[in-house]
Amino acid sequence: MKKTSLTLLCAASASLILMTGCASTGTSKTTDGALIGAAGGALVGQAIGRNTGSTLAGAAIGGLAGAAIGNNEEKKDRRYYRDSRGYTYYIGSDGRRYYE
Repeated sequence: MKKTSLTLLCAASASLILMTGCASTGTSKTTDGALIGAAGGALVGQAIGRNTGSTLAGAAIGGLAGAAIGNNEEKKDRRYYRDSRGYTYYIGSDGRRYYE
């Protein structure tokens, strides 16, 4: 039984990793990371705990970790500018300036 569960977990994890290259909601990397992390966390939580509480905890932890990683990747892609007063800003996807 343990070998079957481990094999299933490995197969599910491998397919999730392969799908992440194609997964995109068209919004932000933070959102995409949260969704992918929640799905992966739910799989791992179910495999470890075998109950609903573990699945939900895994999804929550995976979602937070995925959102943090996606947010970091999103910040790497930003191009920063400096205005005439010396303040730093970046241009969002909506074309507006966002100051940091």
